[in-house]
Amino acid sequence: MSPELISILVLVVVFVLATTRSVNMGALAFAAAFGVGTLVADLDADGIFAGFPGDLFVVLVGVTYLFAIARANGTTDWLVHTAVRLVRGRVALIPWVMFALTGALTAIGAVSPAAVAIVAPVALSFATRYSISPLLMGTMVVHGAQAGGFSPISIYGSIVNGIVEREKLPGSEVGLFLTSLVANLLIAAVLFAVLGGRKLWARGAVTPEDGGGSGAGARSTGTGAGPAGTGAGAGSGAGADSGTGTAPGAKGAAPAAVAVRPGRGTGGTEDTGPRLGPARIATLAALVALVVAVLGFDLDAGLSAVTLAVVLSTAWPDDSRRAVGEIAWSTVLLICGVLTYVGVLEEMGTITWAGEGVGGIGVPLLAAVLLCYIGAIVSAFASSVGIMGALIPLAVPFLAQGEIGAVGMVAALAVSATVVDVSPFSTNGALVLAAAPDVDRDRFFRQLMIYGGIVVAAVPALVWLVLVVPGLG
Repeated sequence: MSPELISILVLVVVFVLATTRSVNMGALAFAAAFGVGTLVADLDADGIFAGFPGDLFVVLVGVTYLFAIARANGTTDWLVHTAVRLVRGRVALIPWVMFALTGALTAIGAVSPAAVAIVAPVALSFATRYSISPLLMGTMVVHGAQAGGFSPISIYGSIVNGIVEREKLPGSEVGLFLTSLVANLLIAAVLFAVLGGRKLWARGAVTPEDGGGSGAGARSTGTGAGPAGTGAGAGSGAGADSGTGTAPGAKGAAPAAVAVRPGRGTGGTEDTGPRLGPARIATLAALVALVVAVLGFDLDAGLSAVTLAVVLSTAWPDDSRRAVGEIAWSTVLLICGVLTYVGVLEEMGTITWAGEGVGGIGVPLLAAVLLCYIGAIVSAFASSVGIMGALIPLAVPFLAQGEIGAVGMVAALAVSATVVDVSPFSTNGALVLAAAPDVDRDRFFRQLMIYGGIVVAAVPALVWLVLVVPGLG
């Protein structure tokens, strides 16, 4: 048996053990990376740790640390309250606002994980308050980021168009952008309809004081829930009754997710909602600084978030005392372990081996759909841009035969390799998982993994059928 095949079988065993024995998949993956890397790939410790995603580790820790502080001092409560007023109480519009916001950020040049890191914590705090499915809100944020991700001035768009030019293939910058935009928009529309969007419309307009604070909607087990029970059961109680923000049964729930109950003044009468004190103003300034640092100065999102969190913790230690404990450490272990093992696969050539095997198939249409599936499967665990950079050149030989249109093939690979970033093992999916307050993280992880599996299974075939089979380009 070849080393490459052994490494794939070990990955399957890791998934099976994590599912059947409830062992943290990241811990299993670290052990697998050590075993396969040492015994099969003949790698030393440095070679194994070469795949450790240090940048993602810092992003996950930094962003969840900063927003844990924002939840503790009531800043996210204020943001949610303000967002409801801006959409005139139409809660059903908020997922689309988040979709459009992340799409705009990536379209103007933000790296997709940076846009998700900025938007997801606020979006998911909103979902908790108003009993919206966290799966709906999280996936709308990720698909929004991918919808704008291939504009001609975006990071993804610039890289893919550069690869196409270098390989001397026909290309269409606008066509690539519109393909990704339409694909993610259609997926978002389906998600909205399936995961409780129609119930949100039926709920009508609410006042900011209504959300999660009082009334039946705060404890409803059906409002905004998806088919798998997503949303309401996990986070619907945030902020209700006591203002502690700890939902019943939630694991790792953030204390004081709603630090000040909206709509209560000092005299017990309704007012305009949470007020801005010095700590909240400083936290809002820190969030704006994070956006400016990442988008304006191209600074690392994780390091910037950690630095801002430390500044806030130093100034207001009481608000920040428990924030470190609220960092999503189990998620960090999970993601970093799996990606370290994927790094071992890349180091020993398993991914290249699989891609070259497909590229050598003599039937161009079959090779095309298999490359789309390889792009989707690998990208669910690894860098989307890296996978596209590897797979597009592999497609060149059969594109040169003229039986398959280059424009359609490149667009199909681009969509297949990025739409799967909803997977909890990808950077974007991991950020959504880590940022969700007051949810059962194990359950939310399974929901994201199931949805990611559906996307991996369905989207490559659909884009192949629509873009490659007709021979576009």
